[in-house]
Amino acid sequence: MTYCVAMKLAGGLVMASDSRTNAGIDHIATFCKMAVFEEPGVAVIVLLSAGNLATTQSTLSLLRQRMWSDGAHLFNQKSLYDVACLVGATIREIVERDSARMQHQQGVDFGTSFLLGGQIRGEEPRLFNIYPQGNFIEASSDTPYFQIGESKYGKPILDRVIRYDTSLNEAAKCVLISFDSTIRSNVSVGLPIDLLCYRTDALMVREKHRVLETDAYFQGIREAWSQGLRDTFARLPDPEWMQ
Repeated sequence: MTYCVAMKLAGGLVMASDSRTNAGIDHIATFCKMAVFEEPGVAVIVLLSAGNLATTQSTLSLLRQRMWSDGAHLFNQKSLYDVACLVGATIREIVERDSARMQHQQGVDFGTSFLLGGQIRGEEPRLFNIYPQGNFIEASSDTPYFQIGESKYGKPILDRVIRYDTSLNEAAKCVLISFDSTIRSNVSVGLPIDLLCYRTDALMVREKHRVLETDAYFQGIREAWSQGLRDTFARLPDPEWMQ
């Protein structure tokens, strides 16, 4: 399982992913699920992934390989919308290829999902949720964040805190609390967490951090959050109808 979250806010983008993959309780591994493509001053493109690891890696490998070809690639698109179309088409190409080769394999899910965020010079930062079928939706000021993977445990804190005008610093803090809630409730999501903050019109990645188990800031806020919840719960009145 995976947990990824991405936000499009007034000040830019916040994107984060865990790094745990598993094929059963006895086969757990760590893979980075954040891919960053940048041409400083021209474009920044970030992809977060969840789903079939083979499909994900093949999709990213093909996107990288085609950057050196004369055909369509990530850095010759006119807008991030066009990039989303390209990623969606690449997903469909990989799924069709692999599913045709393995028709005898029943019940294999080749699907993968991506969160695509970034900025191309000449337009504002944008954020897309790309589905396994290759189609997608775009974030807006009314819906400023997307999640993929194991989203239910981290969603309540995001719903209570995140608004379009939330600062990037506050959003990053909220993202880490969201991850802590998910990690505590689902062992298939785990550290390290890759966290990226992109500020509008920077057109290069300046703030990218990998949160490890030994990260003092993460350990501090997760303990403060837990203690704060316990303290608030203790102050709540008991039900009047219970003796």
